[in-house]
Amino acid sequence: MSSSEPPKTPLPSNVLQQSQPVQLPSASGLRFPSNKKTIYDRNLNRSKTSELNRASFAYLFGEMIQYAQKRVTGIQDLEKRLNLQGHPLGLRLLDLLLYREPPRTAQRPTRILPLLEFIHTTLWRHLFSRPADALERSKDNEDEYMISDNDPVVNQYISIPREMSQLNCAAFVAGIIEGVCDGSGFPARVTAHGIATEMWPAKTVFLIKFEPEVLEREGFLQKA
Repeated sequence: MSSSEPPKTPLPSNVLQQSQPVQLPSASGLRFPSNKKTIYDRNLNRSKTSELNRASFAYLFGEMIQYAQKRVTGIQDLEKRLNLQGHPLGLRLLDLLLYREPPRTAQRPTRILPLLEFIHTTLWRHLFSRPADALERSKDNEDEYMISDNDPVVNQYISIPREMSQLNCAAFVAGIIEGVCDGSGFPARVTAHGIATEMWPAKTVFLIKFEPEVLEREGFLQKA
């Protein structure tokens, strides 16, 4: 016996007209604005006076620390990773800040003191809306300089457990300073040290130790 198939009901014509092929998302997953412009098309001076919300910064910085903490085994390794994360930012900030300087003064520092003043004032004002609190030279070692911040913003929203009390998250800022020094042609090692006082319990000193060739060049320029 042959089985009889049920009659097929034709679809309405309006349904056939409305059905369109589904457009699959692009493989890259990137979304572009309607004007076809990206962040790279913006004027670098457009955001010169803009500020980042502190709550947003605290959240992003906290997530960055947690990301780094899962990939290290000790406090020194964590501070080193934070330093490495800040270094490329310092390289880019150097170019950006020099670009925004007036044409007469837009030149890379060629001496140690102008470089440190640039970091102490221009860089700090761009990052934290104020200059650093102090700039000093070591009395014992001529290749060491110190920049002090009485209350670093990067340490204000971080809760450190007791077993990690020696951790100073300002190592990220030390990496930024090191990137600026390296990008300017002044290779140096920058570390962050907590120097708590009664008035400033979160005071941090950034120790900048220049390489021997920097001092050799500085001495040559002084004689010229």
